[in-house]
Amino acid sequence: MKAEIIAVGTELLLGQIVNTNAQFLSQELAALGIDVYFQTVVGDNSNRIRAAIETARQRADLLVFTGGLGPTQDDLTKDALAAYLNRGMTIHGPSMEQIEELFSSRGIHMVESNKRQANTIDGAVPLFNEAGLAVGNGISAEGTHYLLLPGPPKEMKPMMEGPGREWLRSSVLGEETPLYSRLLKFAGIGESSLEAKLLHLIEGQTDPTIAPYAKEGEVAIRVSTKATSEADAVRKIDETVERINEIVGEHLYSHKDIPLEEAVVALLRETRRKLASAESASGGLLAELITNVPGSSGEFAGGVVTYTNEMKHKLLGIPMSQLEGEGAPGAVSESTAAMMAERVRDLADSDFGVSITGVAGPAESEGKPVGLVYFAIAEKGKPTSVHTTHLSGSRSIIRVRAVKAVLYRLWQALND
Repeated sequence: MKAEIIAVGTELLLGQIVNTNAQFLSQELAALGIDVYFQTVVGDNSNRIRAAIETARQRADLLVFTGGLGPTQDDLTKDALAAYLNRGMTIHGPSMEQIEELFSSRGIHMVESNKRQANTIDGAVPLFNEAGLAVGNGISAEGTHYLLLPGPPKEMKPMMEGPGREWLRSSVLGEETPLYSRLLKFAGIGESSLEAKLLHLIEGQTDPTIAPYAKEGEVAIRVSTKATSEADAVRKIDETVERINEIVGEHLYSHKDIPLEEAVVALLRETRRKLASAESASGGLLAELITNVPGSSGEFAGGVVTYTNEMKHKLLGIPMSQLEGEGAPGAVSESTAAMMAERVRDLADSDFGVSITGVAGPAESEGKPVGLVYFAIAEKGKPTSVHTTHLSGSRSIIRVRAVKAVLYRLWQALND
């Protein structure tokens, strides 16, 4: 079965909000064995919604709508589909009672337009909204199925996971084979390099399929297969993952969709070790990512942002003769990176100290180019390792890439 997701809302076209609903729905439909071939965004206009319906009907068996079910005059999804199908609309009693009860309990006068949220297209199955007021609709007509869901994610997700999924299973699905996927996360390697190493697998893929995805400092590969049972899917995916692991296993940090910093915190926790950080060019981003991981206080002793030479000297005790003056290595140097990592490790009495110093831009510093970054990992009882990297991109991108590079090397050290 082929599906098309149609997100309704002019605010999406204006870029005022991000269409996260499409990502969620694509995953949900795939798990049901439904292939999403197209995603459409259309504004709050009856004629354009109708045109989107006509186009989607030519290439999909199932049309899933999000948005346009609210009380205002620009909430037009149900109206447009009812007109397209030449059907009327009636009030869904339980939803109307829910709306009236809400306004009554709050002592607020209910304006007439709020009744629109209880409308159902004639012949549709009403989908009760547990988290809001707008009732959803599931309807089949002339060989095409239509699923109407509210736009706010807090309402759309529970409706899809509950009555929406149940309607699809009972009224739409036949013998579709479910799709199973596993996401592999990689670091310390770019998307193009990873793809080049796995090109023979990707080009020769039939089942399972291999698809790479990239974000700053990390790469993901989704391994997917359709199977009649979970056991059969696991067997096929395991075989492909093992082949991938043989080629690029040194970069594979997780078999689930977690960021690199979460994997690092998990290893620190597992090995009962603590981390401290000293940052210059990254401006505290490393500490921010680590502390974004729930429960990381047990593994992260703390960090300092020594942005200026004065702060490097006062907080970490790095000699000014190391940082400034004729013949000095400077703040952006291997030796300063090593000192920063070692001093913050000792200051925090932690197992690891890590540091980042470099030139994030927009202009060069100390006569050194934008993108030059030094970082160090000082593990208690072992020689300090210092790494040099030349990064490209904007100031913000260089900061992210620098932090991810540190996290990857730290992940390697923890595995060793």
